Amino acid sequence: MLGPPQADFAAPPVRFSLTALASKPMSADLDFQDVFQHSRVSLWIEDYSGIRGQLEALRAQGVTDLSAHLDGHPQVIDACIAAIQVVDVNAYTLRMFGAPTRQALLDNLHRVFRGDMYLHFRKELESLWLGCVEMEMETVNYALDGRAIHLQLSRSILPGHEHDWSRILISLTDIGERKHALDEAAHNQSYVRSLFEHSPISLWVQDQSAVKAWLEGLRAAGVENLQRYLADHPGALAESLKLIKVLQVNQQTLALYRAGSQEELVAGIGRVLRDDMCLLWRAQLLDMWSGKFEAEYEGVNYALDGSALDVVVRTQLLPGAEETWERVLIAISDVTARKKADAHIAYLGTHDMLTGLFNRGYFEKHCEQAEREQNYPVSIVMIDLNGLKLANDGGGHEAGDALLRRAAEVITRVAQPGDVAARIGGDEFALLLPGQAAVAAQDKATRIQALVRAGNRATERAEQANSGVPLSLSVGVATGEAGTPVEQVQNQADRRMYEAKRAHYGRGGPEDRRGR
Repeated sequence: MLGPPQADFAAPPVRFSLTALASKPMSADLDFQDVFQHSRVSLWIEDYSGIRGQLEALRAQGVTDLSAHLDGHPQVIDACIAAIQVVDVNAYTLRMFGAPTRQALLDNLHRVFRGDMYLHFRKELESLWLGCVEMEMETVNYALDGRAIHLQLSRSILPGHEHDWSRILISLTDIGERKHALDEAAHNQSYVRSLFEHSPISLWVQDQSAVKAWLEGLRAAGVENLQRYLADHPGALAESLKLIKVLQVNQQTLALYRAGSQEELVAGIGRVLRDDMCLLWRAQLLDMWSGKFEAEYEGVNYALDGSALDVVVRTQLLPGAEETWERVLIAISDVTARKKADAHIAYLGTHDMLTGLFNRGYFEKHCEQAEREQNYPVSIVMIDLNGLKLANDGGGHEAGDALLRRAAEVITRVAQPGDVAARIGGDEFALLLPGQAAVAAQDKATRIQALVRAGNRATERAEQANSGVPLSLSVGVATGEAGTPVEQVQNQADRRMYEAKRAHYGRGGPEDRRGR
């Protein structure tokens, strides 16, 4: 399509009959120039005889592979471009390229055909070499104002010129809008792909069509209650998990599950979806059975290295897969850190940080619960640490804290499941024993004192080097039968603990027990 215009534009116009296209015979042949000039696409008539001559000369020189020849002789492309003669262009071409006149366009063809046009023309040459005069391709030309025009080029030879290629018809269709739409679609697809790959949460695309078929098979077999069926067939849950086909996962999924690739993750899926995961899958299956698909579940998965992951799983059918379940989006949020933080906050709310025992609030709550639930008999052991002030004065608060932790260790060793061992004040401890009679409570009090004596013997040297204060506990025990307020039981145990404390200091000297 390149080259200087043919000098003689007064050559007789090419004419052909269009009567075959009419709905009925026409009285006269149509003038080709009328059709040519008023077409709504850009039309060019060009003379390719110079190109034909150059290609024939190359064959005569022994060239058999034009593509390889052009690699070593790119000047051939320039020579063929220069050999093209533009015979005529139509009015629509002038509008497309922003040319005021035909001559203005032809004088500026070097601005129209540039850039990638060189590569596109090489493809034209290679097709002509193979004898393909008629062809279609996409190309880029430029308007005189510099705008790039994306075009669909169609080339055909006019009848009667097959022997010399002296009249070639070129049509150019502006495909800019279509090209933009395709580029936009490709950009959007790339953008969505990027969002998927780099999402901060784990994303899976799964094919669950086999699960759907399995559920439909159960219905066809007469199963009406899936929950009962799963209870009666404990292996069905694990087997149904195997029906899931993983289509794609993102990078965050591989990182979360400690997998080097999707293939490694899929190969180890049995290690990921196990144990507590079956409970999560069971809840999902029951929802799917009842027609609920988009839902949120909380449970446990496992990374390939065996570490447990607390996760929140959200499921959603992708558009177009509502009937088949062939594409299901699974979003998995790792809430392990949040769970640990929540557990720590809950721990702080119920435990004493120094000793690890329950705190006063937790103790009082369970006292109320024992009374409300009539969990009688109810026994309470009140315990007070003797000598805390002396330990603080002799070795500082570190020595006092060590004494408190030793007291807590003794109480913890005595406590059994169901007992509530708590630190309820600075040097005060308590054991709540729901459903336990006086004999059991007194036995725990006796064991506490025995552990204290044994511990003091084992740590005598360390105690002397530290603060010189051995561990000493004053203990009071009380038991309430049905109908007795638990607070009354606690007060009675507290009084008995004070009696024991007075007896202790009657032998060893008074101390300010509120010294902590």
